[in-house]
Amino acid sequence: MNSRPVNPHPSLPARIDQPGPAPAERILAVEARGRAFEMVLPAGLPLLEAVRRGFAAQGFTSGVVTFGRLALAPFAYVMPALSETPEHAAFYSDIFRPGGVTWLESGAMTFGERDRQPFFHAHALWREADGKRSGGHILPEDDPVVAEEARVTAFGLDGAGFQARVDPETNFKLFEPVARPPAGARTDTRAFAMRLRPNQDFAGCLEDFCAARAIARATLRGGVGSTIGARFDHGLVIGNFATEIYLRDATIAADTSGKPAAALDIGLVDYTGQVAEGRLKRGANPVLMTMELVLAG
Repeated sequence: MNSRPVNPHPSLPARIDQPGPAPAERILAVEARGRAFEMVLPAGLPLLEAVRRGFAAQGFTSGVVTFGRLALAPFAYVMPALSETPEHAAFYSDIFRPGGVTWLESGAMTFGERDRQPFFHAHALWREADGKRSGGHILPEDDPVVAEEARVTAFGLDGAGFQARVDPETNFKLFEPVARPPAGARTDTRAFAMRLRPNQDFAGCLEDFCAARAIARATLRGGVGSTIGARFDHGLVIGNFATEIYLRDATIAADTSGKPAAALDIGLVDYTGQVAEGRLKRGANPVLMTMELVLAG
């Protein structure tokens, strides 16, 4: 759908070849209705169950979450890693299980289902009990537990949801948007559940998507995925291609010429453990594996 060229840093490849065939459809999107709300995560519950209950209380079975400060203990995660086989373009590290309470600083989550059970995909940056600052992919299957009651921002979907499916292109099981019968939850805005496939510019494909639908202004909710390294507006370049990123704040609005322009503020960790934050440079950040988000507006 999007053929806009990417202008990468010389040290970063413009694309990373994936192990499987690339489908012609590069943006998966399902239109639905949705609503933002504040979700309370009770202390003592596994994070997955706390989020499931929070969505269910509002009549939703799928959506996205944006985290602020959140305490988890126990806690387990992986970081991006180089792949040791040609079966994947990049892979995951060994599992890390820091002791004590880990305090998330910020992060994002996609909530849906995998193998007909509730599941989430979440990336964040955090501070571990020993003071180490790190980030990566939170493991729902290892039952991270909410250590202190917290309030987070959620966005529920009615008429669409995220479902984990085998993706032949990347050879991973990834969340994709799927249509679902409306359940009658209270909603107040149009929303698109989306997945961006690899090797297209992150900002550019969203801008093209909005231009094609005459969407002048939108808020991006959630936002979990990866980019081929990263180039930021403030000049920092992350030259290691395998990353885990999440959206901290993101909008689309008309620029001076009236065309949609995306402002994407992210948190990131690369496969060396380097952490970075800031606004991505438009036209210079291709998707590595996937990017899941909700576009509302």
